[in-house]
Amino acid sequence: MEFQEVIANRRDGRGNSQIELEMVARGAADGSVPDYQLSAWLMAAYLKPLNADETAWLTIAMADSGDRLDLTGLPKPWVDKHSTGGVGDKTSLILLPLLASCGMTIVKMSGRGLGITGGTVDKLESVPGFRMNLTPDELKAQAKSIGLAITGQTASLAPADKTLYALRDVTATVDSIPLLVSSIMSKKLAGGAEMVVLDVKCGSGGFMADLDGATKLAKALIETGKRAGLPAHVAITDMSQPLGRMVGNLLEVKEAAHVLRGGRGRVADLCVRLAAHSLVAAKLASTEEQGTKMAEAALASGQALKRAKEWFAAQGATVDVFEHPEALSVAPVRLNVKNPQGKGWVHRIDARTVGEVVVALGGGREKKDDKIDPTVGVVCLKSVGDKVAPDEEMFTVHAADIRSAEQAATHLLAGVSVMKSAKYAPPLILKVLP
Repeated sequence: MEFQEVIANRRDGRGNSQIELEMVARGAADGSVPDYQLSAWLMAAYLKPLNADETAWLTIAMADSGDRLDLTGLPKPWVDKHSTGGVGDKTSLILLPLLASCGMTIVKMSGRGLGITGGTVDKLESVPGFRMNLTPDELKAQAKSIGLAITGQTASLAPADKTLYALRDVTATVDSIPLLVSSIMSKKLAGGAEMVVLDVKCGSGGFMADLDGATKLAKALIETGKRAGLPAHVAITDMSQPLGRMVGNLLEVKEAAHVLRGGRGRVADLCVRLAAHSLVAAKLASTEEQGTKMAEAALASGQALKRAKEWFAAQGATVDVFEHPEALSVAPVRLNVKNPQGKGWVHRIDARTVGEVVVALGGGREKKDDKIDPTVGVVCLKSVGDKVAPDEEMFTVHAADIRSAEQAATHLLAGVSVMKSAKYAPPLILKVLP
């Protein structure tokens, strides 16, 4: 069969067989199908979505396009965690050492940023010396030693996803639920976990803008996990505003370090709740309350911080971001952005707007091969529900030059609403699916 037939079958609504989807995965992994044909198939799959069977077939084929990690010999439970991505979402940097300090073994494969959503690989690679190309043997050895290891997408683990992931980012096919599910779950299958805990972001700063869409994605992840033999537990969390104060690669590393050192706020609260959910799913805690106490204790005692330091050192970081965050590079221009509206309460800080600003500053990719400036970003000094005065500072823009900083300021203010009536912040967790 020629690959044109695979594209045509998808385009014309006839669907793809298991063999055809194996051709997609194999062609993406070994380069036998060129990018332009894969891009055409992705667009056809976006317009004529894969059904549940097709999604599972593609997921398994992508996982089998390379090696599958065998975690035999490592302490159980073997758990993986994944977020669908959002603006300011640095939860993995906090949650992974937190869970490892509570007794889980975590081997994780992460991706780069997609569109306005930042990527864990980009954040960690912004730290001098941090290696995100561990081999399977290195992953296992490190996980055995400290309970935690992470790598980027490699030639040996789910290589089909590495190609398709990058192409989805530049072909406007990122938010297709079946394609998103197959990308996420193929990496989890290849990583060898026994179960996966998933954080599905819901709001303007995530792939799913509303709860209905996020619920559909969550159910598709759970269903594909069942068909592929990987139990999935899902929390749907708020992404209507940026998560935390800082958005941008090095800025988010600094905020994660602050939380692990005892800082509180929405990021810390969400990580504790996600940790509790994970501990119950892994049967290390019998109730959410017990899981919450375990997570809070790991943070308060410094055990999570200790594990994070071991993790960064094991993967080659040459800067101690936890004790000396000031040693990380900074952007040359900082511009404070003030509230031009009247006195009142913040009703909206649109996450998508902030994400678009960070991409425009150079902190994300508009094209597949774009280089990222890890120093740029936005600090959100106010959150939804906060009281604000006229001319009070609302953002700090970190930029490469004053022109881009001023353009960012104008765009940021277009995503803000200040009203005279009080506003309550949205809940952190919108729904939990077993």
